[in-house]
Amino acid sequence: MKEEVSAGIILFNEFDERKFLLLNYPSKHWDFVKGKMEEGETYHETALRETQEETGILDVEFLKGFKEEIEYYFRADNQDIHKKVIFFLGKTETIEIILSHEHLDFIWLNFDNALEMITYENAKNILKKSKEFLDKGISK
Repeated sequence: MKEEVSAGIILFNEFDERKFLLLNYPSKHWDFVKGKMEEGETYHETALRETQEETGILDVEFLKGFKEEIEYYFRADNQDIHKKVIFFLGKTETIEIILSHEHLDFIWLNFDNALEMITYENAKNILKKSKEFLDKGISK
């Protein structure tokens, strides 16, 4: 079985209210920014590179103390793949998105609407953990 490792960011801003960024993937699911690690990259470097490539966002402030991991299996190109994704929580001041060709759409949503929009349960759980972390007032 092929093993893949990716990293991503639960991106949020706090202009009028706290909103989270979701991307619409070609398979029609809604999820966070994430992508495969390249050789020599750290998890943070991968997460930042993927954020820039997929959204055009350059200003990400990681919130220290938040790191969550999910694992899942899927099938692609006639092979089974075990994927591990490391997620960080990041604040941005950017609202305008330059969407990459890898996605169909994006949306900024408050917690309740984001929770409803996210397709997969593991991503919903990561969002819930993000909210709990932010509500505790823990940052940098």
